Amino acid sequence: MSDTRWLDENEQQTWRSFMTATRLFFDGIERQLQQESGLPHAYYEILVRLSEVPGRTLRMSELAETSLSSRSRISHSVARLEEMGWVRRRRCEHDKRGQLAELTDEGLAGLQAAAPGHVEAVRRGLFDALSPEQVAALRDISDTLVAHLSDKPVWPAAADRSGEATARKVNG
Repeated sequence: MSDTRWLDENEQQTWRSFMTATRLFFDGIERQLQQESGLPHAYYEILVRLSEVPGRTLRMSELAETSLSSRSRISHSVARLEEMGWVRRRRCEHDKRGQLAELTDEGLAGLQAAAPGHVEAVRRGLFDALSPEQVAALRDISDTLVAHLSDKPVWPAAADRSGEATARKVNG
C-alpha cells in the first residue's frame, strides 16, 4: 500500500466538510418533502424529470440511468407513484420490451403543489448561505465533478421548450 495517495490535512478537512454539508443539506430536503408533501426526495426527482421532457414521458431505463438509480429501484418507485395515480406505466410502441413512465395530470398537480416548499428549502439550505460568486464556483465545481464521474449526461435538457415554463415553476 505504499502507493496510496493519502489525503493531506487540507484535503481531509475539505472532504469531511463536504461530506457533512451534503448530508445535512439532503437530510433537510428529505425531511421537508416528507413532512409537507409525504414524498421521498427520490419520488420528487422522478416527477421533476418526467415534467421536463416532451410528453412528460421517459423510458424506464432512461429514467433509471439519468436518476443514477437501479432499474429495480426506479421500478419500485414508479409502482408507488402509479398507486397514487401520479405516474402511468405503459408499453413502448417502438420496442415491445421497453416500458414508459408518463406523468399524469394528477402527478403534475401534486408536483406543482410540492414545489414551493421544496424550492424554499433548497433556497434556505443552499443559496441563502452563498454569495453570487460562491454560487458560480459551486456550479463550476459540480459540473467538473459530474463530467469527471460520469461519461454521459445525467440530467438531460428537454428536447423542446414546451415544458420550460412548467420546469421553471416546479424547480424555481
